[in-house]
Amino acid sequence: MATRAFVIVDQNTRSVTGQWSGLTQASLDDGTPVELPDYADRSIQVQGTIGAAGNLRVEGSNDGTNYVVLTDPQGNALDIVAAGRIEQIQEITRFIRPRITAGDGTTNLVCTFYGARKA
Repeated sequence: MATRAFVIVDQNTRSVTGQWSGLTQASLDDGTPVELPDYADRSIQVQGTIGAAGNLRVEGSNDGTNYVVLTDPQGNALDIVAAGRIEQIQEITRFIRPRITAGDGTTNLVCTFYGARKA
């Protein structure tokens, strides 16, 4: 498993945007867990090639060791099986990361996190 770095691409006093790129199925990549507690409104955007039976799971943890799948506001697990999607994240966890759980040799994704502070 390769762990891909989180890179902040834009940040101001009200929001932050960061990306994990090069997430592939070849080694079931995950993203470096990040702590972004100031941003209560959160979403994830997935772009790239998902591959056959591909899945990108959005996970959270409060202890940095035990990760669980996060959900959208309707209670659906954030197991993203189609690229070009934006999903809101319901839970506020200490750590957040994406993880490839399935796909094929063509799977190659960029996962973009956006967080906004409450007014």
